[in-house]
Amino acid sequence: MREALIVWGGWSGHEPEKGAEIIGAMLEGDGFKVYVENTTEAFADPAIADMSLIVPIYTMSKIEKEELDNLTAAVRSGVGLAGYHGGMCDAFREAVDYQFMCGGQWVAHPGNIIDYRVDIARPDDPIMEGVTGFPYRSEQYYMHVDPSNEVLATTTFSGEHAPWTKGVVMPVVWKRRHGAGRVFYSSLGHVASEFDVPQMRTILHRGLLWAAR
Repeated sequence: MREALIVWGGWSGHEPEKGAEIIGAMLEGDGFKVYVENTTEAFADPAIADMSLIVPIYTMSKIEKEELDNLTAAVRSGVGLAGYHGGMCDAFREAVDYQFMCGGQWVAHPGNIIDYRVDIARPDDPIMEGVTGFPYRSEQYYMHVDPSNEVLATTTFSGEHAPWTKGVVMPVVWKRRHGAGRVFYSSLGHVASEFDVPQMRTILHRGLLWAAR
């Protein structure tokens, strides 16, 4: 049986516990044995090297060196890593090795909750199969991203809330490799109710399974 570890915590505004419940139910429905923890100490357990998938849902906060070293080593060895919004790519801001693994870091969301559009960059990728561009209402993440990411979906900034960003095309969904590990990320999902958007849920669900092989 495949095993997955979900670790939630950090800033409560992203509703990490609710997100962990939703993703846990998804993965259990796919036949995973799911472990859920709410402390970064879980990342220090050598047993995570035997997981198929790790899902961090831990906005901001801090991670200790031994926790980070064990986590990054597990992914490099082949454990999948997948997550969404600030729970993955606005976690542990001081941990550059974590950001190197994830492929990006949040830096701004001009206008806060706004209406924007998600465009599909790779309709031929199995994760995006059958998904067409769609309107979305949430935080539109402006991110610093790794050029080695394989970008699956993007958004274009209007410049309304930060004029210097007008026309910037920003990755929203990507996948990448870190050592032997598969890494997947979607910036959608500010609060748990966004899982009710079919495209958001489908993309993330497929990304979780891709990362877990």
